[in-house]
Parts: sequence; structure tokens; C-alpha cells
Amino acid sequence: MKKILQYLFTYKTLSRQQAKEALLNISKGMYNESEVTAFMTVYLMRTITIDELQGFADALLELCVPVPVDHYKTIDIVGTGGDGKNTFNISTLACFIVAGTGQKVVKHGNYGATSVSGASNVMEQLGYRLKSDVKQLEREVAGANICFLHAPLFHPALKAVGAIRKNLAIRTFFNMLGPMVNPARPTYQLVGVYNLEMARIYNYLLQQKEKAFTIIHSVDGYDEISLTDDTRIITQDGEYIKTPVELGKRLVHATDLYGGNTIEEAAQIFMRIIKGEGTWAQNAVVLANAAMALQCTGSYGHYDEAYSAAVESLESGKAWEVLKKLQSLQ
Repeated sequence: MKKILQYLFTYKTLSRQQAKEALLNISKGMYNESEVTAFMTVYLMRTITIDELQGFADALLELCVPVPVDHYKTIDIVGTGGDGKNTFNISTLACFIVAGTGQKVVKHGNYGATSVSGASNVMEQLGYRLKSDVKQLEREVAGANICFLHAPLFHPALKAVGAIRKNLAIRTFFNMLGPMVNPARPTYQLVGVYNLEMARIYNYLLQQKEKAFTIIHSVDGYDEISLTDDTRIITQDGEYIKTPVELGKRLVHATDLYGGNTIEEAAQIFMRIIKGEGTWAQNAVVLANAAMALQCTGSYGHYDEAYSAAVESLESGKAWEVLKKLQSLQ
């Protein structure tokens, strides 16, 4: 690692193969905590290159525990995290609303590194057992239309750096990797990013995969459709900007998205919303993200149709039924 660090400290970048080898070695525990922290810090000081990001993703996917549910056409709804906004679990709620429409969802997530409650935190709090049992995960997708993949159980590198990421409590390149390395390799992806630079990088990388994708970035810095400002939307067919009124029927305030001070509070907010007891603003934000995911699948001719399907899933109780069914399968 010393040679790699000296190389990087002279403002040089790694090739795709060098990046892959570095992360493979981190996964194997070949470097100490200080070395790994220094390595991660490099990418806080400068922009990561596409080759480096692809190399890191190659390493994670080579080592990951595969989840072969590709006989279903699944979707993942995931943000890079690290936007520092402490919102409630918008993406995870959107997953349940999407599953309530009948669409199969394979959600990839982790504990919060820069927020109070990441997807894994809230899922555990709701009684979900984090697992890597592929047969059980497939039963959940078949029976409840959704399963959850806790990233460290499938990616040795993420487990190796978990404590460091938590101690740093700021976004690192691992935030960027999450949406690229879902071990179920979903058919469709809705990816939220915290800045335009990352949106451009993801656009390039996802174009290579030749799968349907949608990248979303709220222009005021959220890695999801926040409805606090306009949203830039990028798909394989181009990009455009939509207003909060166009996407969610209204503008909301940052305070409406508050995620709580504890994991318990985050779970309480989650439960109120999924039961249909959320505020107008909370519902609008979750529905907008769910609708964008549904539109990404190509099953709806227009965004408004996808939005109506999301509304029906939430207001009819279908999303709530999905959660109850998933809990019963644990």
C-alpha cells in the first residue's frame, strides 16, 4: 500500500486493473486501518476517475456473493448517500410502493455512514433479518415482490471498511460504488446522485451496461427527488429537468424531509408513511421517487400513469401489505 499511496500523492491516477487489485487486497485484509483510511482520503481530495471507479466495481463484483434472481425483471432504487441531508428513508419507502404495484424489487443497501438511519438500519428496526441465504431471498421476491440485500454480507470489501467509513462519517468513493454493485444485477435501476459530476460518471457507466436506467439529481444537492427544487433526470435516451409541481404536484420544504435523530424515530416515520398516515409532503416525495422508478421499467406510457399507480399502491394499502408479507417471511 505504501507504493500505491506514494504514487497517488504525486497526483497520479490508477488504471482500472490497478484499482481492482487495490480493492481486492483491501478485501483480503492485506492493509492496516491507517493505510486504508489514507487510501480512501485520496478520493476526498480529488475527483475519482472513471477507470478507478470501474476497477473498484470490478473487484466488488468479482468477490460478491451472487443473487441469481434474473428470471425476474427486478429494479433497484438506490441513492449514493452522502448528501448530508438526513432525510427519512425515501428510497426504501419508494421500493415498497413499487413492490405494491406488482413490480419485483431487489433493494441493495447498507447502514448509514453519513446519516442517522441507512436502509439497513431501518429494515432491521422493522424486523427484517439481514441475510445472504439466496434461497430465502428468492422466496421473499416471489412472495412479497421484494427482498433486501445488506451490502456487507455480499461484499467482503464493504465489511472490511465498515468501521472506517462510520468513523469518518463523510462520503467516500464507497458511496459511489453502492448502486453499481448490486449482486442481483437488476434489470432496471433508479440511481440518485448528490452532484452533477457523479451524474455524468454514472451516465457513462450505465450506458455501457445497456440496461434501462434513470439517474436523478435534485439541483439543491439531494440524491433523490426531493421536491424542494427542480430535479435533473438522465436516462439512456437523454436528459431533462422537471419542477417539483411536475413530479410531485407541489413544492416541499427541507424540514418536511427530516429523518429523525435516532434509528427508532426513523422507523416510526417510515411506518407512518407506509400505513398511509404520512404528511402530504412526505407522501408526495415518496410517490415521486416511486413513480420515476416505475417509469424506468417501461411499463407505463407516461409519468402521470406511473404516478397514479404509485398513489394507488400507497393509498390502497398494497405497499403496507408488502411490508407485512415480508415480515411474515422472516
